[in-house]
Amino acid sequence: MAEAQNIPAGSTTAGAIAVAAESTVATRMSAPPSFDVADFPVPNGREEEWRFTPLARLKGLHDGTAVANGTMKAQIDAPEGVTVESVERGDARIGKAGIPVDRIAAQAFSSFAKATVVTVAKEAVLTEPVRVSLHGEGGTTFGHTVFDVQAFAEAVVVIDHTGDGVRAANVDFLVGDGAKLTVVSVQDWDDTAVHVSQHNALIGRDATFRSIVVTFGGDLVRLHPRVAYAGPGGEAELFGLYFTDAGQHQEHRLLVDHSAPHCKSNVVYKGALQGQDAHAVWIGDVLIEKTAEGTDTYEMNRNLVLTDGARVDSVPNLEIETGEIVGAGHASATGRFDDEQLFYLQSRGIRADDARRLVVRGFFAELVHQIGVPDIEERLLAKIETELQGSV
Repeated sequence: MAEAQNIPAGSTTAGAIAVAAESTVATRMSAPPSFDVADFPVPNGREEEWRFTPLARLKGLHDGTAVANGTMKAQIDAPEGVTVESVERGDARIGKAGIPVDRIAAQAFSSFAKATVVTVAKEAVLTEPVRVSLHGEGGTTFGHTVFDVQAFAEAVVVIDHTGDGVRAANVDFLVGDGAKLTVVSVQDWDDTAVHVSQHNALIGRDATFRSIVVTFGGDLVRLHPRVAYAGPGGEAELFGLYFTDAGQHQEHRLLVDHSAPHCKSNVVYKGALQGQDAHAVWIGDVLIEKTAEGTDTYEMNRNLVLTDGARVDSVPNLEIETGEIVGAGHASATGRFDDEQLFYLQSRGIRADDARRLVVRGFFAELVHQIGVPDIEERLLAKIETELQGSV
């Protein structure tokens, strides 16, 4: 059962959870997955997968009017054991992890010039992260990147988005049998940027995939992480944190498709919101298919509203097609500061503003420390502190 606690005025969480009780994961998409943009009708905002998204702010990504006229400065720093290639559309690795599930993802697939493939060799154990820096320099760009982590390899990948522009992209993660991949995707765009991306992870037998999605910047950010299993024994951990400021729209829509037996997934996303018309959307879909006996899964979303005028939509969905599972559950809660925590800190001589900052830092600390890359952790903690200066 979904759990809703301390829902503040202006939040639509309660209504969203009611909708979740009536819908199923399998029927959420209005069109089947396809690489062809023509297979997807132009959304009008009444579709289930588009009803929270302000279409007018997508700068034409959804209706075909956006053209590739921008510049994206890309830099990849790869340690030994990693190869980086620029490949043509027909490369067999492109799209292997997943097919576009909406019109923008299909548009991105149809519009990129060349794809980038980053390969971590079989059994390679990287001691340094692979760092991908993408800096927008204006205009509209499309992209496709594949990270191919081969069998029994271990790697950390950091994807850092900064600058300005309109960006639509697909990102594929191929995690080979027995491999371990951690991905940190940071959305630290300028306030006017638009970023829409579908992330596809295909997890091999006994492989481990960990994703940490961090969203701070942008006028509109809409990310769609999706996980599928290529064999039994796979494990996925999907963590996310977002700080939604005045006027920003940040939307994270996840799907974990359990189709192989004895696999695990754990989803934890946390967000803080402040300012007028700050809008955060979290959709968490988990499907346990008939063939996925022995599945163990849980998903949770927590939101902390710092000021009036902010809005949260949180919709956890769980569809189970077999009773032979280890466990499955979900939870969602949206609330303001915990008055007891604030009272406890203030009673020990801590000023009210400092107490509020400590509460928010504690709220995010669990996820920040999951990153495991010290310079990124320090940067994000500093970013949280900067954001808090505007609310407390």
